[in-house]
Amino acid sequence: MLTAFTAGLLLITVSELGDKTFFIAVVLSMRHSRWLVFTGVAAALAAMTILSVVMGQAIAFLPALWVDIATIALFAIFGCKLLYDASRMPDRPGVTECQEAVEMVDKSIINRRKQQWGVFAEAFTLTFLAEWGDRTQFATIALAADQSALGVTLGAILGHMICAAIAVLGGCLIAGRISERTITGLGGALFLLFAAIAWVELQWV
Repeated sequence: MLTAFTAGLLLITVSELGDKTFFIAVVLSMRHSRWLVFTGVAAALAAMTILSVVMGQAIAFLPALWVDIATIALFAIFGCKLLYDASRMPDRPGVTECQEAVEMVDKSIINRRKQQWGVFAEAFTLTFLAEWGDRTQFATIALAADQSALGVTLGAILGHMICAAIAVLGGCLIAGRISERTITGLGGALFLLFAAIAWVELQWV
């Protein structure tokens, strides 16, 4: 369980920094109550994590060897893709994801003067939709298929909470100092590391 917790925590924390959901929290916190934005974002990420873990556990009913091979392949593919993407990015503080987040917020149906529930609902909805199909969702599914469900859930949720808190409290400063290329490269390296660990563990089975 400790291994699953650590893997989930590290993978999510590194992958989510500079991600679209990170910038959604940054943009929303500039316009609304930080506490309400954090609550909405955190709730959406927790819900997505639990859903992803359930999907991963469903996959775990397949033959163990298939699951192990699929897990290694997923991590390796995502790792290589992220490193490739990083190699094509400019090495300066990125604004692409932030611009996309601003557009999502501006196009939101409830992007007007709103009550507290409206702020929470907007933060939850935008974050949940942005996270669906994201690399961290697939990473959580892959981890949950091969590791302790409880450990992955707790580690991933904590990782999401840390990133959401950073985004709400000082996201603009972080985003202005760390390039998207650096974050993407770190994420790719971490995916490849987990692929290698899973491969080594498979050899010992």
